[in-house]
Amino acid sequence: MGRTGRISRRSFALVAMGTMAGALTPAQAAAVERVPPTAADARPAGGGAAPFAEQLRGMWIASVSNIDWPAAQGQSADAAKADLLELLDVAVRWELNTVFFQVRPTADAFWPSPHEPWSEWLTGTQGQDPGWDPLAFAVEEAHARGLALHAWFNPYRVATHTDRSRLTADHPARRNSDWAVAYGGRLYYNPGLPEVRAFVQDAMLDAVANYDIDGVHWDDYFYPYPVAGAAFDDAAAFREHGGDFDDLGDWRRHNIDLLVREMRARVAEAKPDIPFGVSPFAVWRNRSTDPLGSDTRGGVQTYDDLYADVRTWVKESWIDYVIPQIYWHIGNEAADYAVLAAWWSDVADGTGVALYLGEAVYKVGDPAQPAAWQDPAELSRHLTLCAEEHPQVGGHVFYSAKQVAADPLGAISRVYEDHYG
Repeated sequence: MGRTGRISRRSFALVAMGTMAGALTPAQAAAVERVPPTAADARPAGGGAAPFAEQLRGMWIASVSNIDWPAAQGQSADAAKADLLELLDVAVRWELNTVFFQVRPTADAFWPSPHEPWSEWLTGTQGQDPGWDPLAFAVEEAHARGLALHAWFNPYRVATHTDRSRLTADHPARRNSDWAVAYGGRLYYNPGLPEVRAFVQDAMLDAVANYDIDGVHWDDYFYPYPVAGAAFDDAAAFREHGGDFDDLGDWRRHNIDLLVREMRARVAEAKPDIPFGVSPFAVWRNRSTDPLGSDTRGGVQTYDDLYADVRTWVKESWIDYVIPQIYWHIGNEAADYAVLAAWWSDVADGTGVALYLGEAVYKVGDPAQPAAWQDPAELSRHLTLCAEEHPQVGGHVFYSAKQVAADPLGAISRVYEDHYG
């Protein structure tokens, strides 16, 4: 299947330099009644992809812990397929054009991988063949609806527990006992081992080589988020592979830099037309830590805590696109959406790296969230801000698919009416 109309590496670069001109303001949208199109209305005649819109409009479909899909472990193939089609139709209904589909959540696979076992989130039993190929099905059905599909991988997370006996007997983390580190109640591959870095790339590239995906996508997990009182035990790897590094943090960042640069080169070699991008936690560093950082007071800093120097990746064009997860409201005292949108726009400006912003649909209407998230117009204000002030922002991605489907407080309806309809 060709990629006419879907999003190539070049398209991402062009969108990064584009604007969101023509988006309606809330006042304009209020003057016009619209009914969101159905999936059938938006589906191009005869299949294939619809022309690429001026901006990326996306949503994440998370499979880890069955957040979005499958609805439950052990579903029949027919039920799982129907649920996935429903989510794809939701994307079409709201005139989104891209889905980020999580296919390697925990060192496992949603396709018949020669490297790693079938995912437990699919069948309930890691390694159990479900009898169908979810990635192939998702790609075919997304393209039939004119949607681009980016395969979403988590590079280093092995399990959401620390019991290695629960992994399949032939799992790489069991066959290579030194590869995984228990930390904070979970298992992670050790990024400091060159053989691990090569293996996780091989595992992901199998999907790149064998499926007509439209992009390669990583989330925000590199070294794990810090857990109070816990230490990530990579001292032996540092002694063996630390080279001339005196500082553990610098060495860890070097390991992730290598992973990113090598993966992008290998993706480009395998499929030159598909982009490679990352969706980091949105605070690179606070300005109080680094004058180059954002005017924020984030409790986590990707550079210092996850050892992911995303600013450098963008400045050096080591990635094709970046989607910082700006999961805060406009005016948040510690991490203001407006401040971070401006900071990332400045970072991406002139680099050729496409910039899209991650949006927290899951916070809308949550009674535990501040008053801003009880307002159905908050998300729409994010898009308006970027359209009016930040031409570097080429679109938005919503977390996550079930929340987009639920349309809490009518917030997605408002985004559609104000910007997409």
